[in-house]
Amino acid sequence: MTFLRTVGVALLASGLLAGCGFALRSSPNFAFDTVAVTPEQSVGVAAELARYLGDKLRPVVPAEGQTGPQAVIEVIQELREKNVVGLTATGQVREFQLRLRVRFRVRTLQGVELIAPTEVVLQRDISFNETAVLAKETEEILLYRDMQSDLVQQLLRRIAAIKSLTP
Repeated sequence: MTFLRTVGVALLASGLLAGCGFALRSSPNFAFDTVAVTPEQSVGVAAELARYLGDKLRPVVPAEGQTGPQAVIEVIQELREKNVVGLTATGQVREFQLRLRVRFRVRTLQGVELIAPTEVVLQRDISFNETAVLAKETEEILLYRDMQSDLVQQLLRRIAAIKSLTP
């Protein structure tokens, strides 16, 4: 009896999920087949974007006999900020706010702007304890890495919203 009840609950749950429009996230579809990401020697957001777009990636200036990219993603500015937001009564730091600020644009090789210069900002709060400085530095590095991955996913969703390479 409990087996039938368990199967019935599982079937009901799967029916409800299917009915609400639930679907696993899939790879985005882009309006372009080839793309360049600049700056090409970046180690931050541009590098992670380039890794994600691996098979679509082409250099901005193609080699002889090759065609250039259909779109160019320009990471104009990438800025990491760290601000004090909390102090103790004695003036010691208790909390920081970490920010990752990226300005980007997407254009065609001919100069047609597909996404005008746009700024995306992510922020995270981190507590601070002077007795665990090394652990907090490691936590800060991990938070910046997590913010960078989140930001790349946001950029990819915005770029996937481009429906056509013509204005």
